[in-house]
Amino acid sequence: MHRQIWRCHSAPLCPLSPQTNPIGDLPVPDQSNPETPPQLEWRDGALPISTQFDDPYFSLANGLDETRHVFLVGNDLPERLRPGFQIAELGFGTGLNLLATLLAAGDAPINFTSFEAYPMAAPDIARALEAFPEAAAVAGPFLTQWATGARKFQLGPVKVEVIIGDARTTLPQWQARADAWFLDGFSPAKNPELWNEDLMAEVARHTAAGGTFATYTAAGFVRRGLQAAGFDVERRKGHGNKRHMATGKMPA
Repeated sequence: MHRQIWRCHSAPLCPLSPQTNPIGDLPVPDQSNPETPPQLEWRDGALPISTQFDDPYFSLANGLDETRHVFLVGNDLPERLRPGFQIAELGFGTGLNLLATLLAAGDAPINFTSFEAYPMAAPDIARALEAFPEAAAVAGPFLTQWATGARKFQLGPVKVEVIIGDARTTLPQWQARADAWFLDGFSPAKNPELWNEDLMAEVARHTAAGGTFATYTAAGFVRRGLQAAGFDVERRKGHGNKRHMATGKMPA
């Protein structure tokens, strides 16, 4: 998804009204481990915009299709999925990439790990997902667990962990390696910290031999950073009117 933000209203995690919450009342969250939510504005009442990065989380017109084109097709998924397959992501946002993966996963038990600095509150996620009925239809179990503060949970065949904090600190501590990366942080022009060469080197270090990445951006410094980290990088046709995106593979 062409999302580049992860912020939401700092409103409390109170249940949304039935008109705006597709899954009904959400549980009261566990406040024993407070997190820093994003700061959001809502365009046309439906599109969350990060006030910190001045960037939208997705395209209202084609966000789910873009997620599938960039992150699933860009990583040759779901064809490569097998038991134990590890997906990793920079930038959890609304969870749209997770839900697209869930819809595509079939019965294969896989792992999905995401790194997020500013986790959205469950009511804001529910509000955002209303733009994508197909994703919203399977979001209930995710939102219910997310609202309680759970950051490790099971969604059907997908074992999910969302690691909260600055990825520049948390990714080096991760003990696994990804078979596929979704690089979905904020726009490189507006959040260059998430795309610097040091972090791209950590992405490479946490990639299995033959592993891949996909990202909506084809910015030259991003591609060069990934190449310097060891990926064979390819520029592909982007989604819709977007000219280019980037994918890559770690040599086996």
